[in-house]
Amino acid sequence: MKRLLVIGLCAVLMACGAESNISHEYQCYFVFDTTLHPLPCQLTSVLGNPGLFVKVESNMVQGVRHLKTTPNYDAAPEDIMLRNEREKTRCDLGANNCIIVGVSSFNGLVAYDGQCANCLVEKGGTNYPLTWQNNGTQLHCAKCGRSYDVNNGVVASGTSGRSLLMYAVAFDGSILRVYN
Repeated sequence: MKRLLVIGLCAVLMACGAESNISHEYQCYFVFDTTLHPLPCQLTSVLGNPGLFVKVESNMVQGVRHLKTTPNYDAAPEDIMLRNEREKTRCDLGANNCIIVGVSSFNGLVAYDGQCANCLVEKGGTNYPLTWQNNGTQLHCAKCGRSYDVNNGVVASGTSGRSLLMYAVAFDGSILRVYN
């Protein structure tokens, strides 16, 4: 009986540990149907390709949601209109309406908040956007000067500090979900 209790407790602790790196500081809920936006759509193209990432921002134009995506490989923005009824869902993109989604060379599919995690805490507010740097291998904050490694989210240069805020991410082959 004790052995079963210990095994059960270990399973619970391991499950909690897996979720402990997911940020709940800012609401994130994003669903994207790649079947409605096939290649050459930038967001669809990064999925399944290690080292490729894309910034995703959202805005409403005349009642239609638009996604602005900016990839790490050429920084050429793309406008994606979400017109289908299935796409008219809630869209919360973290601290200031921006997330980073891609495939880490180390950890597979990942999603980060698009704002500097350290400035969010140190300076308050939510307007600390990250920009692509070093051929898209890093994200840079102009406010504090830190750069983050896009493959693991840790500070790569500048003052040490927090890693990028991470969100849970899943892709079933057609539907991408980013959430917390």
